[in-house]
Amino acid sequence: MTRTKAFDPDAALQSALELFWRRGYEATSMADLVEHLGIGRASIYATFGSKHELYLKALDRYVEMRDPAILEELSQPGPVMPAVRAVVRRFAAEATAPEVREAGCLVTNTAAELGPHDPAAARRVASSWEHVETVLHSALVRARAQGELPEDRDPRALAHLLLVVLQGMRVVGKVSSDPARVRDAAEQALTLLP
Repeated sequence: MTRTKAFDPDAALQSALELFWRRGYEATSMADLVEHLGIGRASIYATFGSKHELYLKALDRYVEMRDPAILEELSQPGPVMPAVRAVVRRFAAEATAPEVREAGCLVTNTAAELGPHDPAAARRVASSWEHVETVLHSALVRARAQGELPEDRDPRALAHLLLVVLQGMRVVGKVSSDPARVRDAAEQALTLLP
């Protein structure tokens, strides 16, 4: 007879995501996960695999929750450039919001903490960044087709620039006590757009 799990794996994954997001991968021990999730070590291993596998599943969940928002924002009908500006300003606001600042962005945190030496984590970071960049590129191509972006502007290069600016704001916002630093950078980046 199969035993029924005494916990909700989906809720446990969400709880693990929140813990990893606040503390990072290395600073979160299996003992921390057992305490925070309220389930035994054996149940964690049986359900999610190793700590590393659980982290990657939590990162996947985070990306699934976050990445579609930019697609929704930039695929609305009508003028594109106001939406692009709104995305940049939203990232700046999120990067400096006190309730978000401490945790930052899990994808950006993963890039800094694990990306250099963890190929599986680096692939997930690259995939998320490619998604954001592709959505930006598509929006900028549409803006050029609608006459909002001059023909001599390269949508691909602008998408590269915006991705770097967005990620940079997340890094600086996490550690800077001066929100103007991020907001000013966002506004200066926007001057490069028509």
